[in-house]
Amino acid sequence: MFDKFVYRMALALVACFCLALALTATSLRAQEDAHGLINSLGQANFQKAGEIVQNLAKTGDPKVVPALQAFSDGDLYVRKSDSQVFIAKSSGDMMALVDPVTGQAAGQETKDSLGKIKINNNLRRAVRAALGGLTLMSPDRATRLEAAQSILKAPSADSLEAVETALQSEKDAEIRGVLERARAVAILGSDRPVEDKKAAIETIKVEGGRDAIGILSSVSVDDSLKPDVAAAIAGIQEQLKFWDAVQNVWYGLSLGSVLLLAAIGLAITFGVMGIINMAHGEMVMLGAYSTFMVQSVIRSSYPELFDWSLAIALPVAFLVTGAVGLVIERGVIRFLYGRPLETLLATWGISLILQQAVRSIFGPTNQEVGNPSWMSGSFDLGYLSITWNRLWIIVFALGVFVALLLLLKRSAFGLQMRAVTQNRRMASSMGIRTPWVDAFTFALGSGIAGMAGVALSQIDNVSPNLGQSYIIDSFMVVVFGGVGNLWGTLVGAFSLGILNKFLEPYAGAVLGKILVLVLIILFIQKRPRGLFALKGRAVEA
Repeated sequence: MFDKFVYRMALALVACFCLALALTATSLRAQEDAHGLINSLGQANFQKAGEIVQNLAKTGDPKVVPALQAFSDGDLYVRKSDSQVFIAKSSGDMMALVDPVTGQAAGQETKDSLGKIKINNNLRRAVRAALGGLTLMSPDRATRLEAAQSILKAPSADSLEAVETALQSEKDAEIRGVLERARAVAILGSDRPVEDKKAAIETIKVEGGRDAIGILSSVSVDDSLKPDVAAAIAGIQEQLKFWDAVQNVWYGLSLGSVLLLAAIGLAITFGVMGIINMAHGEMVMLGAYSTFMVQSVIRSSYPELFDWSLAIALPVAFLVTGAVGLVIERGVIRFLYGRPLETLLATWGISLILQQAVRSIFGPTNQEVGNPSWMSGSFDLGYLSITWNRLWIIVFALGVFVALLLLLKRSAFGLQMRAVTQNRRMASSMGIRTPWVDAFTFALGSGIAGMAGVALSQIDNVSPNLGQSYIIDSFMVVVFGGVGNLWGTLVGAFSLGILNKFLEPYAGAVLGKILVLVLIILFIQKRPRGLFALKGRAVEA
């Protein structure tokens, strides 16, 4: 019994040894074949080199990938003495050689002893297609996606078989989508039946997008397929018109959120106090510089907290700009109530002082404010590319709006603010200290402007002139929506933002703003109190 067991074990070991020898021999033959094909590149013209690249791709051996990549990058050289091809990198006066298949170092040679293997654009496209086919079956998702995209950029009927093989085993939805498009484009350039080509045209149409129009416009097809191509292009163009409108709405909401942040603090001070605050833009600017200072401290001392820098900067900016607003109200504005022109001139002078102070401290050039990782990048929604920073600013603007609304409706301070707005004398007779309500209201509006500066630092240049870009638009939003009315400010900001973005493609950015201003003037002629009229001291005055 024991002898039989030993005998069977011996047979199994012999079988394994023979299999290992066979695999080793196969591997050696594959290496020899790959070496022979790569070495033949040294003496080949462009046409012959293209055929060699295709043959290398057909081997299916991933070991030829570095050689093909080096060929594309211009790092493939032939040694003149024996016509052997190597990957070569400059190493001082010498060239360090690497075996193109095994990747092992192969010594050094002088530059004169080597000849660079030339490549043109057609060969580069062939190499990209070959690399794509060789890496489509990689276990690494990023490698497979890059390979699929490279084939899509350089479609070829030669890569069709590799793409279809990869599709059979590919589970990732994104990679499958790229492969489906690559397969469809490759079929259009192949000798497949007309039915397959019609199905490919339909696949490209379903995928849609401007790239699909470019593919269908450039592809060469039989006359029998031209009506199908034209119909597919027309269908995609109709689809893109809808997405262009959606894109304008998205851009309008994005601009509207910026206007809302810049105007919401102004709506409070203008509505409650009747103050035309020309320094409001500088509060936004101080908030942005507060963000810059917070990030500077974090970068130098606590770099691990950088992703929290905006959360830290928000209360800092609120307190800094709120304190500056309180000092301005107590030091200047409280002496000018009831004199709007003097207030306008005084706050304009304050804005110039603040701008010059920032220039003297930080310099006139733009300051760098970084994006945390959670506000960087973008994602696709249909044919829209939505950036995370814009999306978070919209969420932040709506959050500030809701918080301010709750403050005005649910807190004792908000009740006092509304009382002063509706009837100052009656509020004073009821024991409300109206001067301090004015002071803290102005500080609150300035603090909110500072928080707006934190958000705007993520999408705009942080410079002493930052606030000047938004002050006029802020006043337009407040007047259009209704002085002192938060809901009017919300509706006005988003309405003007969307209107701006729909006018810009036809009238341009500058003329679009002028048209918006003219429309607001005409609107105010009919409704002097704006969209949502608010009864209060500013209106009664």
